[in-house]
Amino acid sequence: MAEVRFIMIGVGGMGREHIRRLLEVPEAAIAALADPSSAAVDEVKKRFPGLADVPVYTDYREAIAQVEADAAVIVSPHSMHYEQGIACMDAGLHVLMEKPFVAGSRNAEQIIAHAEQMNKHLAVAYQRHLLGPYMYIRSLIQSGELGEIRYICAYQAQSWLKGTTGTWRQNPELSCGGQLNDSGSHLLDVVLWATGLEPESVSAFIDNRGSQVDIDSAVTVRFRGGAIATFNVVGSASIGWHEDVSIHGDKGTVLYRNGKLFVAREGERVPAEVPDDELPAASDPNRDFVDLILGRVQQAAAPSSCGLTIARLTEAAWQSAANGSQPIRLS
Repeated sequence: MAEVRFIMIGVGGMGREHIRRLLEVPEAAIAALADPSSAAVDEVKKRFPGLADVPVYTDYREAIAQVEADAAVIVSPHSMHYEQGIACMDAGLHVLMEKPFVAGSRNAEQIIAHAEQMNKHLAVAYQRHLLGPYMYIRSLIQSGELGEIRYICAYQAQSWLKGTTGTWRQNPELSCGGQLNDSGSHLLDVVLWATGLEPESVSAFIDNRGSQVDIDSAVTVRFRGGAIATFNVVGSASIGWHEDVSIHGDKGTVLYRNGKLFVAREGERVPAEVPDDELPAASDPNRDFVDLILGRVQQAAAPSSCGLTIARLTEAAWQSAANGSQPIRLS
């Protein structure tokens, strides 16, 4: 295969970002756009004139039935991911799915099993797996330079409540959850991926702030082996965006401060900033998925198993918050 042909299912704001990335990959091509919103499609054609003649479908099922393609990128409201993903794989397509994967851990288990049965690649677009600072953190931990990981504090603040008012993201029937399940999903995922730790129990306080979905979440996780993590996901913030992650081991510490990285190795009392030229080269989930289909890599940077892990953790947090913040054990 010299070229990977994609059907784009959902071409709103994030869908356009996936299109932009794919157009930068020489071996990728956009074969069709599928979205019921004519305004979203018009915006794609305006921003990407080279796609003027690409066929458009209001129903994704017509697209996968009529267009010759190799893969699909699913960027629709979260509740639609499962049905669309199954249909795409049944049509012979590999699937790259926007976070937070599918609605619930049961659906995650079933769609992963279906991908294996159909022998199709299924991956999640957790882009932090391919960003220099987080790849550096993961490498530090895997090399043992930080020693045994004992404590993690992860913090994310975003004006999510205000920014998503009136959109499907605050409609639980479409979004399947709020900030913890949306932007917060990235924070949960990158900590588990970078550390390799397995959650054992979860407790949480959650406030919807008058919305139908979770907005502010304080989640505590105890991992197998004894490490503890706190996840602070603030969707009612006044600021646009801020993210910090602190990871403490018995030999060293790494601090991510909204784009800047600081490390204190064994014996060092003060963290030193890591220069940008020491960070691994960044990539993105779209380029990675093309490489996966072409056999250049053996596993996606964020395989579907990551989506299942975060679904289980998120469900446990919701369950704990609904039951007086009682700890929920994960099997």
